[in-house]
Amino acid sequence: MSGSKEVELPEITTGTGVANAAKVILFNDEWHTFDEVINQIIKATRCGIDKAELLTWEVHNKGKSCVYDGDMPECLKVSNILEEISLNTKIEF
Repeated sequence: MSGSKEVELPEITTGTGVANAAKVILFNDEWHTFDEVINQIIKATRCGIDKAELLTWEVHNKGKSCVYDGDMPECLKVSNILEEISLNTKIEF
């Protein structure tokens, strides 16, 4: 078309937007030791020990914590790994 300006459209990405984000909630229990929870969080999320310790203390003090957020397939993987030792998790949107 003559005389029209070209409009630049934003790049579309998949799986990274807020609308697609899910989060893994880990709940406190009376059966697992701090070390067990810390080690399983590291295994599930591949975070460092400092972050895993902070998350474990948050679970202990508040009763629950969001230990991971991302796309649903990754949240399912993280949740499954946490549940390998019978930790109680929930995936929320």
